[in-house]
Amino acid sequence: MDSLDSSQSRNLNKTRIYIGLLKEPDIVFPAMDDDNDDNAEAAGEGGEKPRKKKSKKDNFLSKRSRNDPNAPPPNRIPLPELRDSEKMDKLQAMRESAKRLKLSSETLPSICFYTLLNASVPNNIAVHCVEISEDSALLAAGLSDSTIKVWSLTPNKLKAMKSAAELELIDREVEDVLTRMMDDKSTTDLKVLHGHSGPIYGLSFSPDRTLLLSASEDATIRLWSMQTWTNICCYKGHCFPVWDVAFSPHGYYFASAGHDKTARLWSTDSHQPLRFFVGHDSDVDCVQFHPNSNYVATGSTDKSIRLWDVLNGQCVRHFTGHEARVHVLIFTACGRFLLSSGEDKKVLMWDLPHGYLLASLSGHVDTVYSLSLSRDGVMLASGGADDSITLWDLARLIDETELDDIAASSAPPVKTQNDAILLKTFHTKSTNVLAIHFTRRNLVLAAGVFH
Repeated sequence: MDSLDSSQSRNLNKTRIYIGLLKEPDIVFPAMDDDNDDNAEAAGEGGEKPRKKKSKKDNFLSKRSRNDPNAPPPNRIPLPELRDSEKMDKLQAMRESAKRLKLSSETLPSICFYTLLNASVPNNIAVHCVEISEDSALLAAGLSDSTIKVWSLTPNKLKAMKSAAELELIDREVEDVLTRMMDDKSTTDLKVLHGHSGPIYGLSFSPDRTLLLSASEDATIRLWSMQTWTNICCYKGHCFPVWDVAFSPHGYYFASAGHDKTARLWSTDSHQPLRFFVGHDSDVDCVQFHPNSNYVATGSTDKSIRLWDVLNGQCVRHFTGHEARVHVLIFTACGRFLLSSGEDKKVLMWDLPHGYLLASLSGHVDTVYSLSLSRDGVMLASGGADDSITLWDLARLIDETELDDIAASSAPPVKTQNDAILLKTFHTKSTNVLAIHFTRRNLVLAAGVFH
């Protein structure tokens, strides 16, 4: 039976897939404020009027702004168009990326750790999951008492919307209409969301952080507004507990994974799932979208990982190599590699085009719950139940892998870590690591529960 599965996996892994990234929209923005200051100084010295600097495109996404030969056709699956607010957020991300720390084996990131207290025995309230928004502004925790707690990680406190009567008086045509809709008198550091009837096991912020998805033991998925702090929709489809949920990088779509051995594809405007991903032999424990949103990866208690085509729901990759349950998956920003980890304490790196296991990294002594990549893709951070965060030199690992020699007919040798790849391990006093997140400036944010 094992040999049959192995043969099927080899044939499956030869299916052509699109690993490239979709072309980013061209976003043009005016010159920075410091450019204007320089012009003013020049005018003061020479007595001439300052020249206006032309609007320019940021180099942050220059590679992705070109057509990628390995990218899927832009109309392969329908994707939402960027709203003005999302364009502004991308603009802000570009500007912040220009100030990010350039990481290397000699320059490691700083780590800011958030410890959740009073969330275990004897209070009988456990934290099952933690999620940090893409812009590092919000932190959400899913608790065993069926509630979700959301904190602000910035000086900007959380606000609720004004009353319906006050909203009627606001001019909807002004640019800052969303700002005017928020009630400054309702500021707080914490919001608590009620609605589920079972423990929360999965959370995911939308790319623009206006929405939050939650997955629960009550077999439902709920969509929450981060502006009104209310439940917008309840998705019912799974028959058993839902272990994980993940938004697409482009928004609109999301995927869920559950105890019923299936993963499902949903959209925010439909109550029914769009696709069923069926093939695992046990619980589907984690789910993650490819950066181009055309594929969904799932990790299972059956020790395997599958990659599914969003277009038709077919399995296009089947990876076997883990020795225990897979808890976490993450794609590299380039879209070519998939990293996974779980109860076997190893971090594995997979090559998507040919379906090969490229590397096996051993450094943890207990289950790994979280993986995160630096914004420039050169460093990997992992953390878990061994109360530690480990930093890996991913750029060096990829450079040492002979990618050009990888052929579909023969598997390359699996690399293991050496002292150059495992950069450093940071230990907490007595706090496991449930979430790790690189900010846009390559600061590491992490969170866990004190025990």
